[in-house]
Amino acid sequence: METNVLFALSLTVMAGLATGIGSIIALFAKTTNTKFLAGSLGFSAGVMIYVSMIEIFQKSRTYIASATNDTVGYYIAVVSFFVGILLIGLIDYFVPSTEGDIGNLTENETRSIALKRMGFMTALAIGIHNFPDERVVLMLIKLLSQYL
Repeated sequence: METNVLFALSLTVMAGLATGIGSIIALFAKTTNTKFLAGSLGFSAGVMIYVSMIEIFQKSRTYIASATNDTVGYYIAVVSFFVGILLIGLIDYFVPSTEGDIGNLTENETRSIALKRMGFMTALAIGIHNFPDERVVLMLIKLLSQYL
């Protein structure tokens, strides 16, 4: 049992360190390859959508259906998924855009502003996406603290 806990904890630590190391590499990169960045963000968005639709959706539907019935579980899962999409759309709408206030900025300055906005939106979406995971980690730490 203790080996399983240490293995799970080590995997969690490695995942957290990988995120930090990737961030440090990005901070010290001298140039920004925007095509690579756009492709990477598109790929990660595709992976998140795949995981949401294929894995999480089915588990959510099954869990809700166990408390109600199959039809109600399916509809609640579908509505919840699209409410999440609507929430991200509202955040995108209310986060200031560069449209209309570009003024006398050069093309590079405009691209820089757009890139920063895209980064902010991506960070916000990942934060919203990871919020349930953080709650699970908190509960796991509370549970494990009883045995340590």
